[in-house]
Amino acid sequence: MVKRSAFALIAPPVAVCRYGCATCCAAPIAVFWIAGIISIIYAFFGGPLGVEGISLGTLALGAALWGIAAVWAETVIRNVEEDENDPECETRSSTVCRMVRPRADDSDPMDEVKKFQSR
Repeated sequence: MVKRSAFALIAPPVAVCRYGCATCCAAPIAVFWIAGIISIIYAFFGGPLGVEGISLGTLALGAALWGIAAVWAETVIRNVEEDENDPECETRSSTVCRMVRPRADDSDPMDEVKKFQSR
């Protein structure tokens, strides 16, 4: 548990790929994380205003972006674990339980598209 949380704090997209659902939102988490890293590095070079020393505003922006990525990653990992621990949807708190599954008698929506293509 601590290893997973520390990993989500240090490298959020990698933690989501390892402990969560990579196809769900590892890419947008990576965007926030990389933007945070770039902002932090850019802050040490004066930021967008080119101030002498460290740009504290840019540094705070980078830390905030990194924090958003870490919280997002931890939330994804926790929800994936909830989904795996409750496969029968007993608690109904899982997002998987709230998905509408198609019935056997439902028509395929792509059939309508295929009708127009064959004309």
